Amino acid sequence: MAEDSIYNEMKKAGISRRNFLKYCGLVAGVIGISDVPFTKLAGANLPAGLSKQSGYSPEAFIAHALESKPRVPIIWLELQDCAGCSEALTRSQSPTLVDLVLSKITVEYHETLSAAAGFQAEEAKEAAMKKYAGQYILVVEGSASPKDGGIYCTIGGKSNMDVLKEAAAGAAAIIATGNCAAYGGLPKANPNPTGAMGVSEIITDKPIINVPGCPAIPEVFTGIVAHYLVFGTIPELDDLKRPKLFYGNTIHDRCLRRPFYDAGKYALSYDDEGAQKGWCLYKLGCKGPTTYNSCATLKWSGGLSFPIQSGHPCLGCSEPNFWDGGGFYQGQSAPLDRPAGSVAGVAAGAGAALGIGMALANQAKKKKAHVAESSEKEE
Repeated sequence: MAEDSIYNEMKKAGISRRNFLKYCGLVAGVIGISDVPFTKLAGANLPAGLSKQSGYSPEAFIAHALESKPRVPIIWLELQDCAGCSEALTRSQSPTLVDLVLSKITVEYHETLSAAAGFQAEEAKEAAMKKYAGQYILVVEGSASPKDGGIYCTIGGKSNMDVLKEAAAGAAAIIATGNCAAYGGLPKANPNPTGAMGVSEIITDKPIINVPGCPAIPEVFTGIVAHYLVFGTIPELDDLKRPKLFYGNTIHDRCLRRPFYDAGKYALSYDDEGAQKGWCLYKLGCKGPTTYNSCATLKWSGGLSFPIQSGHPCLGCSEPNFWDGGGFYQGQSAPLDRPAGSVAGVAAGAGAALGIGMALANQAKKKKAHVAESSEKEE
């Protein structure tokens, strides 16, 4: 593990104490540190002054962690992928958080971003795995392919299965970023010629965090790494191994078009009156009611927009097997397999009926009020 603390590394880079505390506040907000109970803080080795309720602040908690902990080495593998998650991360419009996490940790190996190539890159990876055995985070992008001995995806002369198992053996935790690494993604779509599958189907003896999406939202990925930096543990997960902090609600729950859904107002084509007025896209195939992700809250391009806001239905890309879940532009075509204990997915089954029912109820109330008003005037 790198000897210097994260804070000292930031000071060397010219970051002032004031800006450092701003970073700490940002990280606290992203990982929801304000909700951490004081009973949990008691075991966090905080100085006496910060252990008291009266002196506690989220920024102080994060600052202490970054001042006292060394950087975290990361080894990043790419298997059957398009490098979309890497591309999204490097093009994030949230430079403060991404820079804080990626520039202040040690990315020991990344075949797309590394300056070295060929045997030099492979030697660097092997040296890092040996030096930081049991301490590094393994990030996997892309699906694994065990079929026919893993010959459909080879790296450095080795099958992807050998590469994955070798790297996973010494990892403290694994982050499967993107739908491909989490659940198999596009390579797994019918007829799945390479036998693609998610990392958790191959590696079963390590803590695994799935960060699905096509691609994964950069701030979600960096938020998870920030959580590990601060607490030294993985965040709370649902039964699909997704962090509840970012995948605890459906996109439908936070959608800006939700009022139109409740009012039974739907766009029926991309150029009709409903589409022009921003009505709900459910009947155009939107999978928001059955898709768990932070798209509607974190959004993309620095919080500028997300597909539904831009006029395109959600494709459900953070859900397992979304490529085979029915037509992307057919209403009510998403599968209804939901995380255990969640009832939000029922919205898709009720779908238009609920929206139309609420609309009729609202119309009845308005008609009744109008009749009453007319009677009063006549009297």
